[in-house]
This record gives sequence, C-alpha cells and structure tokens, in this order.
Amino acid sequence: MVNPRTYPLWRDLAMREDLPKEALKTVVEALCTPARRPYGFDSRTDRWREEALKAALPALLARTSAKRLRNRLLAQADEKTLSALAVEGTVSAADLPAVLRTRGAWAGLVCGLAQHPDQVEAAVALLPRLPSHEVERVVRDWDPGLSVRAGGTTPAPPLPQALFDAVLEACLTPLAAYLLLPHLEEGWEAVSVFSKDWSLELGSHQAWAMLARCPERWAELVAHPTLGTAVQHMLLDQAEIRAQEDARSRAADTDPAGEELPGAPPAPAPALSEDLLLACLPALCLPELAELPSPHLTARKTLHHIAHRVHNNPRLSDLAAAQLHAAADALVTRGQLLSLPQKQADDHGSDGHILPLAQDLALLSANPDHLAGACARLASLDQPAVVSPTPNPTLIRVFDSAGPDHDRPAKLLERHSEHRRVQALAALAANPHAPHAAVTDALHALHPAELAWIAENAEGPDWFLGAAAAVPAAEAEDDGLVNAVAR
Repeated sequence: MVNPRTYPLWRDLAMREDLPKEALKTVVEALCTPARRPYGFDSRTDRWREEALKAALPALLARTSAKRLRNRLLAQADEKTLSALAVEGTVSAADLPAVLRTRGAWAGLVCGLAQHPDQVEAAVALLPRLPSHEVERVVRDWDPGLSVRAGGTTPAPPLPQALFDAVLEACLTPLAAYLLLPHLEEGWEAVSVFSKDWSLELGSHQAWAMLARCPERWAELVAHPTLGTAVQHMLLDQAEIRAQEDARSRAADTDPAGEELPGAPPAPAPALSEDLLLACLPALCLPELAELPSPHLTARKTLHHIAHRVHNNPRLSDLAAAQLHAAADALVTRGQLLSLPQKQADDHGSDGHILPLAQDLALLSANPDHLAGACARLASLDQPAVVSPTPNPTLIRVFDSAGPDHDRPAKLLERHSEHRRVQALAALAANPHAPHAAVTDALHALHPAELAWIAENAEGPDWFLGAAAAVPAAEAEDDGLVNAVAR
C-alpha cells in the first residue's frame, strides 16, 4: 500500500535531471503501480498517482530506453498525452508496437508522428488502422495554431504532401471499391422516394471534404486510373451545391448587420469548368448501377439521381443531351416505370413516386411516348384533398397580415403541397418533345383549383396556358373555388 502523500515526491524525483539511472526503475514502478488498500483497489488514491505520472511522463520517457520500462510507461499514457509527446518527438515510430498493443490508432497520433519528416512514412502506414470516420480528421486537425513544440511556440510544419495524398486516397477508396462491385445495401428500399441519393453516399462526406481542399487537382484526379470514377461522381453530386452554400455563407459573413441586402445576390461562378464537366460525363448516368437487381426500384432511384445532377449542373442538358435521353429511355423501359402497379392494401404511398418521376422525365426525356405516359399517370392521381376551412376567429387573427388572398384556391394548394401534380404537368408541358394532346387530356382531369394555380403562376408555353384557360369549369364548382367545409 502506497501513501498518497508520497506521489508528489515521486513526481518531483522523476523530473530531477540528476536522478541516478539506477533509481529510474524504482520511480517508474512506483508511478505505474495501481494504488491499493487492504480491501482492494483505491480509485481515489489512484487518481493522484495518475496525475503525478502524467506530469512526470515526458521526463521519464526522455530518459528511459529500456524496452520493458518504456512500454509500461506508454501503456499508462492517454491518447492526448501520447499525441503531444509524438509532436515533441518523445514518442516515435519505434514506440508504435507498444502503443498499438493496448489501443487502436487515432488521428492525433498520426498527426504527431507526421510532423517529423523521418516518420511520415510510419504515419501513413497507420491510416488503415484508423476508424473510417477519423481518416479525414488527420488533415482537418493539422492546425499550426494547435501544435506547439516543447518549450516554445514553434508551429507545426506544413502538411506533408505524402500524408495528404494518402488521406485523399483512403477517403475515396471505399466509393471506388463500391463502384467496382455495386450492391443493394440492406434496408435502402425504405428510403423516401424523394431522397436525392441512395447508395452513392458511401464515404461521401469525408471524400468531398478532401476534394474541396484541392480544387486545383480536380482535372488530374478525374483521370486517375483507380479513383477517377469516384472523383467524377463526387464532383457531379457535390461541387455546385457546396459552391452555392459557400457563397451564401460568405454573403452572410460580409453583412455586419445580419440583414438581407436588397436585390438578389450575384450567382456564384460555376465550380466546374466546361472541360471538367465533359471529363465527368462517363459517370453522369451512373452506368455502374445499370444492372442492379429489382429494376422497378433501382431504375427509379437512378433516374432521380441523374435528374438531381442535371438540376445542379444545368449546362449538362446541352453538353450531354443525347446521353441523358438514352439513359432515361433505358431506365424507364428496364424498370417499367410507367406501368400501372398493382396497388396493395397496405401500400399507402404507391403513387408517391409518380410526381418526382414526371419531374425527372420532364427534365431528361425526349421520348414522346414516355412523356405522354407520364401525363396519363398524373391524370390518374387522386384529386387534391385541400378544402377551404370555415372562417375561424383565431386563424383570422393569425393570418390577418397575410392579406385577403390567403385562402385563394391556388394559395391553399401551395400551402398544403397539393400543387405538385399540376407543377409536374407544367414541367412536362415545357418539354418540347411532350405531345400537346397528352398534356391537354391531363388538363381535363385537374381540379379547378389546380387550373387556377396555372392561371396565377402564368409560367409555361403559350399553348399550355391557353389550353388550361379553355378547360370548362364543372357545373358543381363555383368559379373553380374549393368548397368550404365545417370544422
């Protein structure tokens, strides 16, 4: 049993420069032996021992070369302490076997070792041992302001290029491997039909964080023999979205009052040049996913993913028109996306995919038959369920500032997201390949409130607006207004 009052003495003794070498073993044993009482382990006293050991550890490790004693000291240190000692050079690559014997690798250890040129290779070799979510953190945590060397304020050296390249490759490799052998992830079918991505999220956050740090290398990376395809997918999915987010963030930072400035903010410059977009075209239509099983599910998700890319990069509509049209045709045919499914009794969302499907075809397809089929599917959907409520004093007070047009049919539809069917039909009408007759037939199936929505928004080709205005109102309707019901 050790008297806790002696731990400060052992600490001071360990830090003395004139400590005899013969006494070193005794000091290490005293500071590394857990505190005990006659009845067992003494946690309170052991905390004092740990504090004394932590303070003395740099001095002890600097003087201890015997493997057994050194390993015992390393086993007692926590990750933060070991990272700091690696920065100082007290812990080196030669200590890795002892460190890894009792714990896994972590980002701080990699950063600490890599600050010494002769240990960069050993630091890179640790990357496969890191948990996947910590790999990118090696670069993120390389902050010169946080790395201070012993006895001074010397900042960390620049991040070694070899370490950056290794982290970049480690973050992109999972996606590259998935694309070589794609498979359905368990439970992905439950993802909402409105989800933009479904399988290519694998490693995307870390991979994009690394790509965003080296835009000057994108042209080189899209042609990489093993990682190029993954880079193409990442740039198509993320580059423009992140550029817009960064532009909004910068605009908010430059407004000291935190108020919205008058006028629309200038659009940010495209993140991808035309040459880069052309270099990414091989990945545009996700050819790796073309042969996945369950095409009635995977084809719809793939089509939606492609449409999302075109929405983010509108220049693709011209640069890759033929490729997009061919992909849309193949996916609709293989997945039988326009076939009427047999509705199951417990299938409450069987029609939920029609709206995004129609929007996607309006953007991607040049096939008149497929566009006509989308119009027919829209016409077959249920009518909007929104009705105008009986005037309520509470609601009148709440919405008094909204103006007298608050309960107009078109506004009611938008407020309850019931305008999406007519919005999809308007998008189909804007496609020059859509048969006018199919669109006009669908107009006759719309609710009068949906026709009012077309008139108020007044967007679309003239023939479409004229055809909507010419649809006769049903006798049961009062000028196309939605009927009121009692609460």
